[in-house]
Amino acid sequence: MKRMQWLVLAMTAIVMLVVAACSPAQQAAVEKAAPTAAAAVKAVAPTVVAEVKAAAPTVAAAVAAKATDAPKAASGSIAPQTIKIVSALPMTGSSLTQTSTVVNSIKMALEEAKSKACGDAVTIQFEALDDATAAAGKWTPEQATAIANKAAADKSILGYIGHFNSGAAKLAIPINNQAGLVMISPANTYPGLTKNVPGVEAGEPDKYYPTKIRNYSRVVPADDLQGPVGARWAKELGGKNVYILDDQETYGKGLADLFEAEAKKIGLNVVGHEGWDGKATDFRALANKVKGANPDTIYLGGITQNQGGQLVKDLRGVGMTADKVKIIGPDGLYETELINAAGKDAAEGFYVTFGGVPPNKLEGAGAKWYADYKAKYNAEPEAYAAYGYEAAKVLLDAINRACATGTLDRKSVRDAVFATKDFNGLLGKFSIDPNGDTTMTTMSGQQVKNGKFEFVSTLK
Repeated sequence: MKRMQWLVLAMTAIVMLVVAACSPAQQAAVEKAAPTAAAAVKAVAPTVVAEVKAAAPTVAAAVAAKATDAPKAASGSIAPQTIKIVSALPMTGSSLTQTSTVVNSIKMALEEAKSKACGDAVTIQFEALDDATAAAGKWTPEQATAIANKAAADKSILGYIGHFNSGAAKLAIPINNQAGLVMISPANTYPGLTKNVPGVEAGEPDKYYPTKIRNYSRVVPADDLQGPVGARWAKELGGKNVYILDDQETYGKGLADLFEAEAKKIGLNVVGHEGWDGKATDFRALANKVKGANPDTIYLGGITQNQGGQLVKDLRGVGMTADKVKIIGPDGLYETELINAAGKDAAEGFYVTFGGVPPNKLEGAGAKWYADYKAKYNAEPEAYAAYGYEAAKVLLDAINRACATGTLDRKSVRDAVFATKDFNGLLGKFSIDPNGDTTMTTMSGQQVKNGKFEFVSTLK
């Protein structure tokens, strides 16, 4: 009897729900028929109860089987949609030799994922933005600001891979920070973008984050590692008296200052430190001044695009040959274009430091990527190509993890990037720390031999 009463109540509740969804006329008709319907339900109730009881085990088993067979929602119930990611790099001027391989690598990562994420619910479009101009031949503050504003305004853009130059990043970070857009740089190494350490400007890095929430990260070690490593390597190479030159930009001067501090700490004699004009085309007067200080080592803090090749050429041209004076530079000069600009003879023997190891020395997954790159593009990837791939893979991983939360937007992707932990990348396992820095600390040294950069050793 109790079962029959329960069934009547249940069916009455169902009828009430149906009635609630009806028009007034329909409701009146239902109410008129209600007594007859109730009697009918009461009459058949014993039979229905028996049938339901008999069928229950079979139905329960079928439901359980269906639940087991159902595909898991890897997308976290994310609706089908199209999103965008962009790169922000100098694609005009001499940097193109380097940055084109970075973009190639980003595309490789996307192609491997078939430009999909979140269980194929999300389609990813990619655009390579250019922060350089033909007139300047390198990145400009105006262009870097313009493309950052463009990306910030396009709400479909959920990831921003850039910049290549630290000075450009200083301008873009606050813009994207206010838009909640996450950035992953494959090349910026200036420490002040992420942390307050000796040698950075006043107010850094907090002044780049007006929302007080970090949105900028990088997959390459910062210069607070590279500068001191360069100084220690100079001493290992036999240096005693060092002359320091910098291109007066954020990256170059920051590195030169860090190199100088470590050089003095370990007993090197700094015989001079000054800036060079990145727009000049003749450095012979400066080269003769440096020669007059009688250094056995010269450190260049700067980039190829600020006439780094011409400077090397003129330093060698006044008689400071490779057998007499060693010239060492950072990763900003670790480009084929540096050799082209200096000339093969002047560049011979030139040393550079680099965060990580060169592409052809990668192992495991890195070695496979290197082989795949050469097979696809029939060319050698430049130094930062691997970091372009790494940045794209970290971003793809973050997008997938954001989807798993059931929400895909700028905030969820940003949070996922900063939650990156024990990521198995081309260079090994690393995490992104709360500042946005990679935990990877591997450094290496290269030297130009027979017109090409060759790996010398890992550095500490």
